[in-house]
Amino acid sequence: MPSEETPLLSPNGSSNGAPKPTFAKRALALLKADGEPGWGHSLRFFFFGSYLNIILVFVPLSAVAHYSNWDAALRFSFSFIAIIPLAKLLGEATEQMSFTLGQTLAGLLNASFGNAVEIIVGIAALLQDELIIVQNSMLGSILSNLLLVLGCSFLAAGTVQTESNFQVTAAQAQSSLMSLSCITLVIPAAYHSVKSGTANFFSGQSLAGGLADMDPAGQDGLLFISRGTAILLLGMYVAYLYFQLKSHAFLFDPEVSAEQNGAELEDAETEHAEMSVVSAAVCLLFVTVVTSFVADYLVASIEEFATRYNISKAFIGLVLIPIVANAAEHVTSVWMALKGQMELTIGICVGSSIQIATFVVPLLVIVGWASGHELTLFFANFETVALFVSVFLVNTLIQDGKSNYMEGLMLVTLYLVIALAFWVS
Repeated sequence: MPSEETPLLSPNGSSNGAPKPTFAKRALALLKADGEPGWGHSLRFFFFGSYLNIILVFVPLSAVAHYSNWDAALRFSFSFIAIIPLAKLLGEATEQMSFTLGQTLAGLLNASFGNAVEIIVGIAALLQDELIIVQNSMLGSILSNLLLVLGCSFLAAGTVQTESNFQVTAAQAQSSLMSLSCITLVIPAAYHSVKSGTANFFSGQSLAGGLADMDPAGQDGLLFISRGTAILLLGMYVAYLYFQLKSHAFLFDPEVSAEQNGAELEDAETEHAEMSVVSAAVCLLFVTVVTSFVADYLVASIEEFATRYNISKAFIGLVLIPIVANAAEHVTSVWMALKGQMELTIGICVGSSIQIATFVVPLLVIVGWASGHELTLFFANFETVALFVSVFLVNTLIQDGKSNYMEGLMLVTLYLVIALAFWVS
């Protein structure tokens, strides 16, 4: 019978008298992953769960080609192909962790690692002063998601049903944020045009010229605008995460939006984790490190490859690298569209573009600031116009909450037109 003198907690720190497990025991239990797939099963699934992993043979080949200084075409091709399975493995590890950690943490993980390849390639190029590759690869990722992937997804959904529906409010919120990101790139371009007195329409005319053809005051002004805008965009991205994952999460819930649209959501196949959280985290870290090396090999081969084979750097950065870096994401988006889950498709395409525009690009500007590389948010007029018309078309097509194959064809056509223009730029 407890009395006034009875302590609230027992001397061992537990209210029920059970001894509290030590840190070593808790760490050991975490590593053992009781109730989760074992390490053997996890690693087998991770490395042997897909035929695409056969292409991992190009990872060591890219290293051998780089350090043996093979022909530029071989070095570029091997590292280019090696990025494809690595991107898939990054997505696989993130997805496996999301099964156990829940929806909120899964959303944060997808936000953090969804564009890991772009971040790694961008930092590798930035540290090698390949500023054209940095900016074009970021712009290319945005355009490929908004136009190519979303267009292919609408086309795929159009082969299954005449018209597809999705949540209008969430799509409009995402497209509005994408519009804001586009506007923040227009302002540095306008400032540069005024201060430099030039109008370099194509990007091939030296991105360093964004600062080189300006007086010291103009250079400081452009850097100040870019870095200040980058900080504000990062804050906007944090607010967007809170909006999507917490305050207005119901807008992004496929089941809720299906009920609001009067549609029935098909029963999805029950999926379960094939990896433990710890094994997935370790694999995620390992693949990230490997990807950083392969990205470094890829960037190092671009200069010679572009010069020898007369291929525009702008085309490599805008078209080739984004398609490879987002290959797994592209397949997932089209597959979800075929299954009628258009909210997930919109989230992958537009959401990924938002991540790049409001998180990855500002992050690279901050990294450049810290490392002494003067990366700005100034894009040449041609790049700015390409992004502006792309965002305008996407906003126009998704504002009614419906899609069909014709809208998909429009998006893909615009992407091909822009790719052709960069090929000859």
